[in-house]
Amino acid sequence: MKVKMALLIAASSGLAFLAGCSSPHEMTTRDGGTIVTSDTPEVDDDEGFVEYERDGNEVRINKSEVREIKEVD
Repeated sequence: MKVKMALLIAASSGLAFLAGCSSPHEMTTRDGGTIVTSDTPEVDDDEGFVEYERDGNEVRINKSEVREIKEVD
């Protein structure tokens, strides 16, 4: 019984962690546009791009074109 309870708690914690990792974000561009992403965009400082996923495809935008990235409530 204790093992089942421990597994249930571990599984619940894992799901909560995964749900917390994929929160929508909003990027504001220099020209005033907004881009809403389903996950946290990745900032690639080496190449100078912000990468995010849209419709199952990876999209890259020049980092200098992004004014702000914030999590959507």
